[in-house]
Amino acid sequence: MEAQWDKVVDILVAGSGAAGLTAAITAADAGLDVLVVESTAKWGGTTAISGGGLWMPVNPLMVRAGVADSREEALRYMQEAIGEAGPASSGERRRAFLDSGPEVVRLLGRLGVRWRRSPDYPDYYPDRPGGKVGRGIEVAPFDTKRLGSWYSTSRAADGLPAPVMTNDVWLLARAWSTPSGFVRGARFVFRTLAGLATGKRLVGLGGALSCSLMWIVRDQQTPVWLSSPIVNLVVEDGAVVGAVVDKEGRQVRVRARRGVVLAAGGFARNKEWRMKHHGIPGYSAAPEGDLGTAIGIGAGAGAALELMDDAWWGAGTVGPDGSHGFILSERSMPFSIVVDAAGDRFTNESASYIDFGHAMLGHTVPGPTWLITDVRHARRYLSTSYLGRKKQWLAAGILVEAPTLKELAERIDADPARLAATVERFNDFTQTGVDADFGRGRTVYDNYYGDPRVKPNPNLGPLERGPFRALRLYPGDLGTKGGLLTDADARVLREDGSAIPGLYAAGNTTASVMGRTYPGPGSTIGPAVVFGYRAARHATTATLA
Repeated sequence: MEAQWDKVVDILVAGSGAAGLTAAITAADAGLDVLVVESTAKWGGTTAISGGGLWMPVNPLMVRAGVADSREEALRYMQEAIGEAGPASSGERRRAFLDSGPEVVRLLGRLGVRWRRSPDYPDYYPDRPGGKVGRGIEVAPFDTKRLGSWYSTSRAADGLPAPVMTNDVWLLARAWSTPSGFVRGARFVFRTLAGLATGKRLVGLGGALSCSLMWIVRDQQTPVWLSSPIVNLVVEDGAVVGAVVDKEGRQVRVRARRGVVLAAGGFARNKEWRMKHHGIPGYSAAPEGDLGTAIGIGAGAGAALELMDDAWWGAGTVGPDGSHGFILSERSMPFSIVVDAAGDRFTNESASYIDFGHAMLGHTVPGPTWLITDVRHARRYLSTSYLGRKKQWLAAGILVEAPTLKELAERIDADPARLAATVERFNDFTQTGVDADFGRGRTVYDNYYGDPRVKPNPNLGPLERGPFRALRLYPGDLGTKGGLLTDADARVLREDGSAIPGLYAAGNTTASVMGRTYPGPGSTIGPAVVFGYRAARHATTATLA
């Protein structure tokens, strides 16, 4: 029977991001024969160019540090933050996520991942019951020389080539304006120099996570095929038994005796789908291979789809060359506001990125959105969006500068009187420390990306001193969050709720367990890793066909 196949394995994994590599590692650790296929010429997926954090309540690092947390508190918090969000975020899936988080952290740690806590990073709704500070974890900077020639095909090579960590970012943004930021900046410099002095080539953030996982995959001797997308599933008697893979232009039939795991990302770069499901062409920071192919293939096999109208939204930028960026601390720091085309504020600028993105999409005033800042914002805080490219952005009209607010309003086609009134009202709030319109700076999450030197509210600094700048914002995203509906073991489900035998999925290929929100730092990658792990663990017990 197996003569009809070009290759036979136990588990076939499509995708080389956190979900796919974790599934491959888990299966190989259980003694199974695994093959990973990646549709593009670079491995790592969105994970490799992400912040690399994982939201993991009750994780072993918290336990060792003596930080109080419990499954019950985390479950309560998820209910408070997510609410009722349909079958993708069922109670069963939430409990599975919380139960397996500590397990997969221990597994990957045993195999070589060097975990670190982000002790100061709060949940995104820390004032709600069960909210905590410090549930986020990440990977220590990784020496990419350990991967040898494989690093040349890593998508991490396109990211920040430095050992920065998530736990650095909030302080590095104000490295030259606050003592704590300066100290963290100095630590970062020393860390970088120490790596160079010892002959290491260190990367941090998502690059460290993806490279750490790939190092384990290579150590387990699991083959990884690049430029090899799955083009179709092979289904027999209603069960998925393998797939057809386009291996560098050649059709290869791969038998997967225990299952196929689809972990090939979402559809952030599929303009047709974006217009159909989101009503916009998409301004995503996700890689070019994020086309939804795996979602389409799963749907073709009878899978149900959920949350296709949603994404991991946030404030995005579009550069003069058409490249997409994602901004975070810039809109939260003091001496700034965000206004619509009329010159009015419309939301809390310091809110979590997904809430900010939803606010942008739900705002009905036509025209562009602008981040308005005074000169202190530019002088005190790091702006990564146009770093080193200010002249090009000014020439393109994406960034606008003027000596007065009146002239700035005229240059961005806003009503000068209306913008002046907005700024005057906001400046009054900076004196009392209370944003009476949108509550900016009310929570410890808001304050995380603030400046403690600014009193009485670290997020509220007046706009008084020119030159003033306006940066055009778009409804950007880190990827899409809708896709195949899966159960607690990452089995792909049909519309009637039954599982498709032999088919699993995880990561942005699936509808998120986090529903329509983002409970804490790493709410994308955390579940991707957990459900990649659960998919492989379930497949190890599947009956051989």
